[in-house]
Amino acid sequence: MPANLPRNKQLLPNAKVLRKNMTKEERHLWYDCLRFCKPRFRRQEIIGNYIADFFCHKAGLVVELDGAQHYEPFNTAYDNARTAYFLQHGITVMRFTNLEIQTHFPEVCQHIWQFLEDRTLHPSVSFADSSPQGEP
Repeated sequence: MPANLPRNKQLLPNAKVLRKNMTKEERHLWYDCLRFCKPRFRRQEIIGNYIADFFCHKAGLVVELDGAQHYEPFNTAYDNARTAYFLQHGITVMRFTNLEIQTHFPEVCQHIWQFLEDRTLHPSVSFADSSPQGEP
C-alpha cells in the first residue's frame, strides 16, 4: 500500500492530546470496531502535515469522523485539501458523520470491513463479539 509517508513530527504533541480526548463517536468506533481489527488501525496518525482520525497503513485507508464543524465553509475546504493530499499518497479516505456513527454503527463497521475484504486483506477481529450484534 502507501510507501513511506512523510510525517511532521511537530504535530506529535497535538496527536497525543487528540488521542486522549477522543469524541464519543471516535471512542465508539475505536473500542467497538477498529481496536482489535486486523490489519491494525492507529488512532490520530500523523501523515504529512495532517492528523488522520484512524489509519490502516496496510490497507492504505484513513477513516475520518466528521462533526458539525466540518460543514462550515473553511473546514470543508480544509477537509477537501486533506483528502486530496491523502489521495496523492495512495490513501483512500472514508468519511462518516457523527450521526452515522450514532444511528448506523453496524453499517459503518461493515462498510470498513468490506473495504478491507475487497483489498483481499481478510479482516479479522481478535475477540468473539467485537462487531455490532455479532456480525463479522
